[in-house]
Amino acid sequence: MKNNYDSVAWFYDFLGGIVFQGALMRSQKSLISFIHAPARVLIVGGGTGRILEEVAKLQPGGLTIVYVEISEKMLEKSRKRNCGNNKVTFLLMPIDYYNTEEEFDVVLTPFLFDNFSQERAAQVFRILDKLLVSKGIWLVADFRLENEKPTDWRNRLLKSMYAFFNIFLKIEAKNLPDTASLLKTAGYRQVFLEFHFNRFIYSQVLEKP
Repeated sequence: MKNNYDSVAWFYDFLGGIVFQGALMRSQKSLISFIHAPARVLIVGGGTGRILEEVAKLQPGGLTIVYVEISEKMLEKSRKRNCGNNKVTFLLMPIDYYNTEEEFDVVLTPFLFDNFSQERAAQVFRILDKLLVSKGIWLVADFRLENEKPTDWRNRLLKSMYAFFNIFLKIEAKNLPDTASLLKTAGYRQVFLEFHFNRFIYSQVLEKP
Protein backbone atom coordinates (compact mmCIF):
# COMPACT_ATOMS: atom_id res chain seq x y z
CA MET A 1 0.00 0.00 0.00
CA LYS A 2 1.29 3.45 -0.92
CA ASN A 3 2.21 6.01 1.77
CA ASN A 4 2.61 3.27 4.40
CA TYR A 5 5.48 3.95 6.79
CA ASP A 6 5.82 0.43 8.24
CA SER A 7 9.29 -0.11 6.82
CA VAL A 8 10.72 3.05 8.42
CA ALA A 9 8.75 3.10 11.68
CA TRP A 10 11.69 1.76 13.69
CA PHE A 11 13.99 4.67 12.81
CA TYR A 12 11.59 7.43 11.73
CA ASP A 13 11.92 9.57 14.87
CA PHE A 14 15.71 9.14 14.91
CA LEU A 15 15.97 10.09 11.24
CA GLY A 16 13.79 13.15 11.73
CA GLY A 17 15.86 14.22 14.72
CA ILE A 18 19.12 13.91 12.83
CA VAL A 19 18.09 15.49 9.53
CA PHE A 20 15.77 18.19 10.85
CA GLN A 21 17.33 18.73 14.28
CA GLY A 22 14.04 18.28 16.11
CA ALA A 23 12.10 20.73 13.92
CA LEU A 24 9.47 18.15 12.97
CA MET A 25 8.39 17.79 16.58
CA ARG A 26 8.77 21.48 17.40
CA SER A 27 6.47 22.40 14.56
CA GLN A 28 3.77 20.14 16.01
CA LYS A 29 4.29 21.21 19.62
CA SER A 30 3.73 24.85 18.68
CA LEU A 31 0.18 23.92 17.68
CA ILE A 32 -0.85 22.14 20.87
CA SER A 33 -1.73 25.28 22.82
CA PHE A 34 -4.69 25.74 20.45
CA ILE A 35 -6.30 22.52 21.71
CA HIS A 36 -8.55 23.09 24.71
CA ALA A 37 -10.59 20.58 26.68
CA PRO A 38 -13.28 19.55 26.30
CA ALA A 39 -12.78 18.99 22.59
CA ARG A 40 -13.15 16.28 20.00
CA VAL A 41 -9.84 15.97 18.17
CA LEU A 42 -9.04 14.08 14.96
CA ILE A 43 -5.36 13.34 14.36
CA VAL A 44 -4.51 11.97 10.92
CA GLY A 45 -1.06 10.59 10.17
CA GLY A 46 0.38 11.07 13.64
CA GLY A 47 3.24 8.65 13.02
CA THR A 48 4.80 7.16 16.14
CA GLY A 49 2.43 9.08 18.41
CA ARG A 50 4.87 11.40 20.13
CA ILE A 51 2.35 14.16 19.61
CA LEU A 52 -0.08 12.35 21.94
CA GLU A 53 2.34 12.70 24.85
CA GLU A 54 2.89 16.37 24.08
CA VAL A 55 -0.86 16.97 24.01
CA ALA A 56 -1.24 15.20 27.36
CA LYS A 57 1.34 17.49 28.95
CA LEU A 58 -0.83 20.54 28.28
CA GLN A 59 -4.23 18.82 28.31
CA PRO A 60 -3.92 15.79 30.63
CA GLY A 61 -7.64 15.07 30.42
CA GLY A 62 -10.95 16.05 28.90
CA LEU A 63 -10.11 15.37 25.26
CA THR A 64 -11.73 12.78 23.00
CA ILE A 65 -9.18 11.88 20.35
CA VAL A 66 -9.55 9.75 17.23
CA TYR A 67 -6.13 8.77 15.93
CA VAL A 68 -6.10 7.56 12.31
CA GLU A 69 -2.90 6.00 10.99
CA ILE A 70 -2.24 3.88 7.91
CA SER A 71 0.91 2.19 9.26
CA GLU A 72 0.39 -0.73 11.64
CA LYS A 73 3.87 -0.40 13.11
CA MET A 74 3.46 3.31 13.66
CA LEU A 75 0.14 2.62 15.36
CA GLU A 76 1.75 0.02 17.63
CA LYS A 77 4.20 2.65 18.83
CA SER A 78 1.40 5.19 19.27
CA ARG A 79 -0.64 2.84 21.47
CA LYS A 80 2.25 2.73 23.97
CA ARG A 81 2.31 6.51 24.46
CA ASN A 82 1.18 8.17 27.67
CA CYS A 83 -2.04 9.93 26.69
CA GLY A 84 -2.93 11.02 30.22
CA ASN A 85 -6.64 10.74 30.95
CA ASN A 86 -7.64 11.66 27.45
CA LYS A 87 -9.84 9.13 25.66
CA VAL A 88 -8.03 7.95 22.53
CA THR A 89 -9.43 5.66 19.83
CA PHE A 90 -6.79 4.22 17.52
CA LEU A 91 -7.83 3.34 13.98
CA LEU A 92 -5.63 1.51 11.48
CA MET A 93 -6.79 2.72 8.06
CA PRO A 94 -6.31 5.36 5.40
CA ILE A 95 -8.41 8.42 6.18
CA ASP A 96 -10.39 7.70 2.99
CA TYR A 97 -11.85 4.62 4.71
CA TYR A 98 -12.98 6.45 7.84
CA ASN A 99 -16.76 6.50 7.68
CA THR A 100 -18.41 8.38 10.53
CA GLU A 101 -21.20 10.81 11.29
CA GLU A 102 -19.11 12.31 14.10
CA GLU A 103 -17.77 15.85 13.80
CA PHE A 104 -14.65 17.28 15.38
CA ASP A 105 -13.68 20.56 17.00
CA VAL A 106 -10.03 20.16 15.99
CA VAL A 107 -8.32 18.41 13.08
CA LEU A 108 -4.54 17.91 13.26
CA THR A 109 -2.62 16.82 10.15
CA PRO A 110 1.11 16.60 10.91
CA PHE A 111 3.11 16.09 7.70
CA LEU A 112 0.20 14.39 6.00
CA PHE A 113 -0.41 16.21 2.75
CA ASP A 114 3.19 16.05 1.54
CA ASN A 115 2.51 12.36 0.79
CA PHE A 116 -0.22 13.08 -1.73
CA SER A 117 -0.56 14.09 -5.34
CA GLN A 118 -2.59 17.25 -5.92
CA GLU A 119 -5.68 15.26 -6.87
CA ARG A 120 -5.47 13.02 -3.82
CA ALA A 121 -4.73 15.99 -1.55
CA ALA A 122 -7.94 17.62 -2.74
CA GLN A 123 -9.88 14.41 -2.00
CA VAL A 124 -8.46 14.09 1.50
CA PHE A 125 -9.05 17.80 2.13
CA ARG A 126 -12.73 17.43 1.28
CA ILE A 127 -13.06 14.46 3.65
CA LEU A 128 -11.44 16.30 6.57
CA ASP A 129 -13.25 19.56 5.86
CA LYS A 130 -16.56 17.71 6.13
CA LEU A 131 -15.56 16.26 9.51
CA LEU A 132 -14.62 19.63 11.04
CA VAL A 133 -17.37 21.68 12.69
CA SER A 134 -18.04 25.27 11.70
CA LYS A 135 -15.60 27.54 13.56
CA GLY A 136 -13.47 24.49 14.26
CA ILE A 137 -9.70 24.72 13.94
CA TRP A 138 -7.37 22.91 11.58
CA LEU A 139 -3.80 22.47 12.81
CA VAL A 140 -1.22 21.90 10.07
CA ALA A 141 2.49 21.10 10.24
CA ASP A 142 4.23 20.41 6.95
CA PHE A 143 7.00 21.28 4.52
CA ARG A 144 7.05 24.32 2.26
CA LEU A 145 9.29 25.78 -0.42
CA GLU A 146 10.58 29.33 -0.15
CA ASN A 147 10.91 29.42 -3.93
CA GLU A 148 10.87 26.99 -6.83
CA LYS A 149 14.49 27.48 -7.91
CA PRO A 150 16.10 24.05 -8.45
CA THR A 151 19.30 25.33 -6.85
CA ASP A 152 17.56 26.29 -3.58
CA TRP A 153 18.70 23.94 -0.80
CA ARG A 154 15.10 23.34 0.28
CA ASN A 155 14.17 22.19 -3.20
CA ARG A 156 17.16 19.87 -3.36
CA LEU A 157 16.45 18.45 0.08
CA LEU A 158 12.78 17.90 -0.76
CA LYS A 159 13.63 16.03 -3.95
CA SER A 160 16.11 13.89 -2.02
CA MET A 161 13.43 13.11 0.57
CA TYR A 162 10.93 12.07 -2.07
CA ALA A 163 13.54 9.89 -3.79
CA PHE A 164 14.50 8.23 -0.48
CA PHE A 165 10.96 7.58 0.73
CA ASN A 166 9.80 6.41 -2.67
CA ILE A 167 12.29 3.55 -2.40
CA PHE A 168 10.91 2.43 0.97
CA LEU A 169 7.30 3.61 0.89
CA LYS A 170 6.20 4.11 -2.71
CA ILE A 171 4.62 7.42 -1.78
CA GLU A 172 2.49 8.88 -4.53
CA ALA A 173 3.72 12.48 -4.33
CA LYS A 174 6.64 13.82 -6.31
CA ASN A 175 6.05 17.46 -5.39
CA LEU A 176 4.33 19.29 -2.57
CA PRO A 177 0.62 19.71 -3.28
CA ASP A 178 -0.90 23.17 -3.16
CA THR A 179 -2.93 22.93 0.06
CA ALA A 180 -2.99 26.72 0.53
CA SER A 181 -5.35 27.13 -2.42
CA LEU A 182 -7.66 24.42 -1.06
CA LEU A 183 -7.91 26.17 2.30
CA LYS A 184 -8.35 29.60 0.74
CA THR A 185 -11.09 28.43 -1.60
CA ALA A 186 -12.93 26.85 1.33
CA GLY A 187 -12.77 30.15 3.22
CA TYR A 188 -10.48 29.17 6.09
CA ARG A 189 -9.05 32.04 8.14
CA GLN A 190 -5.43 31.92 9.28
CA VAL A 191 -5.06 32.35 13.04
CA PHE A 192 -1.40 31.49 13.53
CA LEU A 193 1.69 30.90 11.39
CA GLU A 194 5.20 29.97 12.45
CA PHE A 195 8.26 28.78 10.53
CA HIS A 196 10.97 26.29 11.46
CA PHE A 197 14.21 24.91 10.01
CA ASN A 198 15.03 28.02 8.03
CA ARG A 199 11.43 28.34 6.80
CA PHE A 200 11.38 24.86 5.25
CA ILE A 201 8.76 23.71 7.78
CA TYR A 202 5.69 25.60 8.91
CA SER A 203 3.04 25.40 11.63
CA GLN A 204 -0.33 26.87 10.80
CA VAL A 205 -3.67 27.22 12.58
CA LEU A 206 -6.76 27.87 10.50
CA GLU A 207 -10.39 28.46 11.48
CA LYS A 208 -13.18 27.02 9.40
CA PRO A 209 -15.90 29.49 8.37
